[in-house]
Amino acid sequence: MKRLSFAAIALLSPLFSQVALADGGFSFKTGYDYSSGTYGTSNRTEITSIPFIAGYETGNWAFKATLPYVRITGSDNVIAGVGAVRRSTTAVRTESGLGDLMAAATYSLFADPKTQSGVDVTGKIKFGTADSDKGLGTGQNDYWLTVDPYKKFGNMTYFGGLGVGFLGSSSTLKLNNVVSANAGLSYKLDAQASAGAIFDYRSKASDAGFDQRELTAFYSRKLGEAYKLQAYATKGFSDGSPDWGAGLNVGYHF
Repeated sequence: MKRLSFAAIALLSPLFSQVALADGGFSFKTGYDYSSGTYGTSNRTEITSIPFIAGYETGNWAFKATLPYVRITGSDNVIAGVGAVRRSTTAVRTESGLGDLMAAATYSLFADPKTQSGVDVTGKIKFGTADSDKGLGTGQNDYWLTVDPYKKFGNMTYFGGLGVGFLGSSSTLKLNNVVSANAGLSYKLDAQASAGAIFDYRSKASDAGFDQRELTAFYSRKLGEAYKLQAYATKGFSDGSPDWGAGLNVGYHF
């Protein structure tokens, strides 16, 4: 089952890693994402992102590149996609610019049409292209490996995933390697639409930060043969996650 990982940008929920695309060919997606949270600080931080996502699928492989435009307003110790990385401060700033470039490759390691189950393996590299002085990123490269099994029962698909991330550190910013896990389900409403939910966990990326725990509900609908609309809303359950977030994107497959 080929899947575009919406988690490819750290700002966005990983829910769309579980949403199947049409078989083969190129795709392009863009949209709008907004999140708001305190991240364990005394100030509220708002992050908006406009992602540009290009994908290509062939055989058992799916490739994707993501580059977002990011705007962040809030505590200067909060980094987009990471959360709080230093002890709480009262300083507030507003910054914007291009975010980190993410490249991902997914391989369908196992797919059994008879049992309608399978396992995907994904490797991702986050290049530190965002301006670290503005807090739009860490300025370092990160490397991820995830394993995602799934199983279908009629119109319902159950899925999960485990991952490990090796986060780059600098002389001024020390980050920890992290582990991630997710579990969710998706229900096919009709031939054109599906809806579901996913719970995500990630261990804390810094000693001053917090783990991430959030629940996301999503809806996806095909618009004709080539277009797809996706919408989602997120609720955070830890200081490492936003209090809430929402987004909408449109994809074109050709």
